[in-house]
Amino acid sequence: MSDELPGTGTAERYVASCAGEVGYLNWAALGPLSPTVRASIDAAAEALGSFSPRHHARGQSRSGDAVASLAHLLGARADEVVLSPSSTGALQHALYGVTGTVIAATADFPSITLPLQRAADLSAGRLSPRWIDPPRGWVTADAVADALDDSVTAVAVSHVDYRTGYRADLAALRELIGPERLLIVDAVQSFGVVAEDWSAADVVVGHGYKWLRAGRGTGFARFSDIARGRIAPLLSGITGTAADGPFRGEVPRPADTARAYTTSVPDHLASARLAAALDELQGVGVAEVEERVRRNADRIIDMAARHGIRVETPNEPQRRAGIVSLIPAEAEKAGGVLADAGLVVTVRGGAVRVAAHAGTSAETLDMLDTALAASGR
Repeated sequence: MSDELPGTGTAERYVASCAGEVGYLNWAALGPLSPTVRASIDAAAEALGSFSPRHHARGQSRSGDAVASLAHLLGARADEVVLSPSSTGALQHALYGVTGTVIAATADFPSITLPLQRAADLSAGRLSPRWIDPPRGWVTADAVADALDDSVTAVAVSHVDYRTGYRADLAALRELIGPERLLIVDAVQSFGVVAEDWSAADVVVGHGYKWLRAGRGTGFARFSDIARGRIAPLLSGITGTAADGPFRGEVPRPADTARAYTTSVPDHLASARLAAALDELQGVGVAEVEERVRRNADRIIDMAARHGIRVETPNEPQRRAGIVSLIPAEAEKAGGVLADAGLVVTVRGGAVRVAAHAGTSAETLDMLDTALAASGR
């Protein structure tokens, strides 16, 4: 199978930027920094290490660049987008500020379940989680419909489940819950590798340290106008007010934009990494990255079938992204065989999670094929 898609040298350069990845199939856990991102660190450090305010402004401007790129990719306005040290921090802003009943899956990633429960604990009854436990943990529209009633004000869900790789149907969830309820989405495992219509969600939260290859500290969120009207900015700090800087006397009201959901000035070094990663992504295009990731996932699913290994991830491309969850008879043993073969994967809860990126090489996939054959079923 060829690694090339017709068209651009940009795609080839993107794939080449993964050089040295042989054996690495753990992008769902950590995306090693791309060469472009590594170079951005030096440039930002040079600017921010200067004693010139002009150079400082140049280094700080990358935060604005990151917001502009995120807004473009999310199909949003720049004043709807904020940077955050983490995706969990951004979800805390959303979940601590909402009231009513929020539907979420018990098996979802703790970035959703923990803030939701802690916020409910502090809410004096104003917020209640409604936990669902759907088959396989897949948060489908049918699973949410079974829990829906007039008290529900929001649904919080991971766009791609970190365990199974199941990709939630955001359009179907939006159609089900209607405009009167919020859809809060953790897109950490999908943003940058899925060409999604993000307008279906009211809140979209992500982080650049996995598929974007931007490192930690590169979280972000989009709060729609509707979300800002229904989510109180309870955790906001000095950057989240309508005031321009420090103030005296009466505490100012929250900002009228998504800035209300911020606590402090962004880490400009982290912003530089994120901006560089987003520039790189926009250069090749999300659709092209998605197609390459899909082909690699297809091949992994096919080889698992040939070796008689059950796959927990949906076969339909529109219901998955880059994660393929394998369920061998003995996951720890299979994981050991893969590790001995030089492959990096995640073994957890009886599953072997394999995650290939757009630049994953045929050599790496061949190594996986051979190792799966040796691992048994």
